Amino acid sequence: MADLDRYTALALQTGSLTVSECKTREEARELMRTNLKRTARSVAGGCAFTLQYIGEAPQLVVLPEYSLTGFPLGAPVEQWRRNAALDPKGEEYEELSRIAARHSIYLAGNCYETDPAFPELFFQTCFLIDPSGEVILRYRRMISLNAPTPFDVWDAYLDLYGEDGVFPVADTPLGRIAAIASEEILYPEIARAHAVRGAEIFVHPTSEAGSNRNTGKELARRSRAVENIAYVVSANSAWLENLAIPSHSTTGMSKVVDFEGHVLAEAAPGGESMVAHACLDLAALRARRRMGGMTNTLARMPMQAFASTYAQRVMRTGRSLLDANGSVRKPEVGELRAGLAADIERLAKAGLL
Repeated sequence: MADLDRYTALALQTGSLTVSECKTREEARELMRTNLKRTARSVAGGCAFTLQYIGEAPQLVVLPEYSLTGFPLGAPVEQWRRNAALDPKGEEYEELSRIAARHSIYLAGNCYETDPAFPELFFQTCFLIDPSGEVILRYRRMISLNAPTPFDVWDAYLDLYGEDGVFPVADTPLGRIAAIASEEILYPEIARAHAVRGAEIFVHPTSEAGSNRNTGKELARRSRAVENIAYVVSANSAWLENLAIPSHSTTGMSKVVDFEGHVLAEAAPGGESMVAHACLDLAALRARRRMGGMTNTLARMPMQAFASTYAQRVMRTGRSLLDANGSVRKPEVGELRAGLAADIERLAKAGLL
């Protein structure tokens, strides 16, 4: 595929049958297959309708957060790993790759997956699959209360993947693409770590409460776009079923935001939708990044001035799942939240909260 100066991106708003109440792996996998079939139909329909409606099929399609499974909802790590975490070479990824290849698209999404280097754990992962069906980007969520993260095994993770593997950017004909997982849109450092590695488009699989108000995540989507001079393609869940919460609490909010913070397209709440599609103009973005005015929030950033402040402030304690010998252990139920409580108490005593 030749490099494109402009193309259509689609934030596909789909619903999911969640697996958190499944008792067995087989039951969970059957629901995941149902979700994959729904995803395949939705991608096919979204691509066909976009072609019919605007005369151009999307080149980039973003799926919602954990669209195959829902979230753990307090499940023990071992159980969720067994029932819901994808094998990087397993049948679910194979089907997602077939979907991308069938429609000649870049397909982005989010799931829980295993890693043979950390057999005790699973990670929440944003992925990008190219039109040949190859997974070309894996970003593991860094901040979570429901799943282990690379920061919980930081030294071991860095030894394997390096910092560029922690904050990967895929250089594609559609531009340089990076991923932000759900609530991580609230953390400027996540997006900036990608941006300083060249990212121009942020794919943002999310599953968040629908609202007509400007929520924190809604404001953050626009802020991350403006401060990094980047596009944000954000896909939210239409609904989540088989959970002990009202299924349409998570709905709407899927949208495409341009590098000036303008919402180019947005899906309404209440159901599945392919309405959130818009043109990404890479030539305009790159021209803006090379302008010498006050709005160049990337080139004007004195990163070195902040480095020592960040290095001296330990807000969250990492490496919590590495023992004294550097061996990895799985967290107990509730341990991740307990760690946050301990950090809050420590910071409060130091007068930092």
